[in-house]
Amino acid sequence: MMENRIRNAVIMASGMGSRMRPLTDTVPKPLIEVHGIPMIETVINGLVSCGVNDITVVVGYLADQFSYLPDKYAGISLIRNPYYERINNISSVYVARESLRKGACYVCEADLYISDPGIFQPGPKESCYFGEYGKGYTDDWVFSTDDRGYISRVGKGGADCFRMVGICCLMQEEAERVADAIEKEWMTPGYEELFWDDVVDRHLSEIPLKIHPVPEGSILEIDTEEELKRINKEQDK
Repeated sequence: MMENRIRNAVIMASGMGSRMRPLTDTVPKPLIEVHGIPMIETVINGLVSCGVNDITVVVGYLADQFSYLPDKYAGISLIRNPYYERINNISSVYVARESLRKGACYVCEADLYISDPGIFQPGPKESCYFGEYGKGYTDDWVFSTDDRGYISRVGKGGADCFRMVGICCLMQEEAERVADAIEKEWMTPGYEELFWDDVVDRHLSEIPLKIHPVPEGSILEIDTEEELKRINKEQDK
C-alpha cells in the first residue's frame, strides 16, 4: 500500500435517489449493487486501500439499511442527516462538519461505482477535486481553472473541460475552511437548495483547489435503472 497522509473521509449517503426509482423505493441508491457490490462499498474499499481509517457515513433515507457497515469495516461511523428530505446535500456536510475539522479529509458521494480502487493512490498532496476530462458540452457539474491551474469555478455546464466525479480531497486548512463556510451559509436565504459544491464555489478565494485527473470510466455515477442494467450487462459479456 502506498503512503497516503489522509486518514479521514466523509461519505454522503442520505439522498433518496429519486431518478433510480422504482429500485430506490425499497433500497437506498448507495446500496444498489453494481457487478455484485453495493456502490458505497466500492467507495469504502478504495478509501481503505489507501489507508483511510476514519470514515463518517452520513445517512438519511432508509438509514437503517446502512447499519451493517460499521460491523463489516473497521473505522466506520454512521451519522444521521435529519434534513435530507427538505434540504439539499449542503445538509450532509453540515451534520458532518466536525469530521472535516479532524484533519485532511476526503468528501465523497456514496452513489459511485469505483472500478479501480487505485485512483486513491498515491494520495493528493494538495486540496483538489477529482476530475475526468471530457470533450464536448455537458450540462453536468464541471470545473474552470485559472492560468495557475487552480479551480476558478465549480458549476453546471461547460465544454472541453474536467467534469466532476464525486470525490473531493481537502487538506487540513481547506477542510476547516469548508466547515466554516458551510456554517456561514447555513440558514442564509435559499440555503435549502444549495449543493455543498455551491458553497465551495462561493468561497474559492479562501479554499484553493486544483484538479486531480482520473482515467475515463474509473469512477461512474449511475443515475438511472437503464444505466445500471447496461453497466451490469457489460460485465456479463
